[in-house]
Amino acid sequence: MIIYNKLIRDKIPQIMETKGKEFTIHTLTNEEFEKELKNKLSEELQEFNQATPQEEIEELADMVEVIYAYLMHKGVSIDEFEKVRLDKQEKSGGFEEKLFLVNVKD
Repeated sequence: MIIYNKLIRDKIPQIMETKGKEFTIHTLTNEEFEKELKNKLSEELQEFNQATPQEEIEELADMVEVIYAYLMHKGVSIDEFEKVRLDKQEKSGGFEEKLFLVNVKD
């Protein structure tokens, strides 16, 4: 028996059933769900950092899925989130110029 203790996608139980696997799941409380979404985002970031170039886009998609779930959990629409992103981009810019800050003298 393998112990996972982690947040899974909604269709994983059906996928495991079709493979004849026995498993235990439970539904998280809102507080547990928020904590596990944060853990899942960390897990996905680690997977992205270890991914091959061919796997990177899939790992980024996994991170975006977790981010969208977190937004929905917090009652924030993707449009609202995009407005925040664009406002930040307007104020501070994006990353198109590939700038790297080395130091700042006071």
